[in-house]
Amino acid sequence: MLTNTEIRNAKGKEKPYKMADSQGLYLLVRPNGSKHWHLKYRIGGKERKLSFGAYPEVSLSEARQAKEAARTELRAGIDPGLTQKQKKASAANDEGAFRRVAERWIEHTAPTWRSVKHHSDVVSSLERYVYPAIGNVPLNEITSPMVLALLKRVEAQRAIETAHRICQRISAVFLYGIACGLAQTDQAAPLKGILKKVPKGRQNAITNLPELQEMMHHLDGVAAYPVSLLALRFLALTAARSGEVRGMLWSEINGDVWEIPAERMKMKRPHIVPLSRQALEILEAVKPFTTHSPYIFAAIRSPEKPMSDMALSMILKRNGYAGRHVPHGFRSSFSSIMNERRPEDRYVIDLMLAHVSKDKVEAAYNRSLHLEKRKEIAQEWADLLLEKCVTASELTQIAPRSGPSRPQPEPLPASSEDDHS
Repeated sequence: MLTNTEIRNAKGKEKPYKMADSQGLYLLVRPNGSKHWHLKYRIGGKERKLSFGAYPEVSLSEARQAKEAARTELRAGIDPGLTQKQKKASAANDEGAFRRVAERWIEHTAPTWRSVKHHSDVVSSLERYVYPAIGNVPLNEITSPMVLALLKRVEAQRAIETAHRICQRISAVFLYGIACGLAQTDQAAPLKGILKKVPKGRQNAITNLPELQEMMHHLDGVAAYPVSLLALRFLALTAARSGEVRGMLWSEINGDVWEIPAERMKMKRPHIVPLSRQALEILEAVKPFTTHSPYIFAAIRSPEKPMSDMALSMILKRNGYAGRHVPHGFRSSFSSIMNERRPEDRYVIDLMLAHVSKDKVEAAYNRSLHLEKRKEIAQEWADLLLEKCVTASELTQIAPRSGPSRPQPEPLPASSEDDHS
């Protein structure tokens, strides 16, 4: 290990040379006699170098303290070189840091976005996934491997679509930075072909529980007719088909189950849907709006008809979920999340989705079985899905309404939105 005397007496030579201390710490002595502290370390199988400053401004003891701090970060899986860049950028209030460039990009681009919800999604995704990793790093010092590492962490959360969207947003920030002279290349561009492919051939559906919970929370109180919002929530809770929910009759409710007749089912077989506490609360909340109609979720202008087939999908599209989630997607959400949580109950979950066995006799016999287990799964799903949400009754109070009003036998808000909300 080095001593202060050895360091003071060290002279410059024809070529730079190193004076080793311990655990990768060394002093580099240049031909002009200047001395600089460096730490050699490995992370991710690659060798890297960290600079601690010049001697004697940084003493031997200070260099060793810096080394120990860096080794502590390494043991925690953190690259001390990245931490050092972030601290430098933060200390200098660097206008070229990724976060500051991203904020200017948002300010410049947001007026062209279609909704406040999209603006919120962009900001929250950057704050949640990107800023903690590279927010304080200067744009021109960010590398593709750094971006890939944060995207892989998103993928690991089973949020493949989210990873692709974040990659696109990082790329947009780079392009804006290039236009402003703050970077030379888009470090996110090469990664688009490396990320996992978004599954194709299915209805768009969010199958990551935290994202799904966040979507349900965001939909609380958006500008839509309250009955449409209640119907969308009921659809999510029951994982039924959209047409089955929109065509629901008050006469089909039997206590805490919903009995769908064969003629309204896709496979032309009757189906029993257990109703969670939250689903029953929706039925109570919707009564003041539609008890005059045979349909639980009646059309706003024609109560003798069920809700329009566009009513639910337009809520999702208008609030930033176009291409990400559709009403039918709740079936995929329920199947993916609950099968992962309860692999031993796969058969029961299939029954809840009205998936029919190839053996028609077995299918007919088993339709009414496992009702208690199905109720248990339905309640667990409801508790998970609406963890962040207001109650159904509160939803009808806070949901903004717009559009023409019409007389109702039960008290209603002064105005409401059309069928396509």
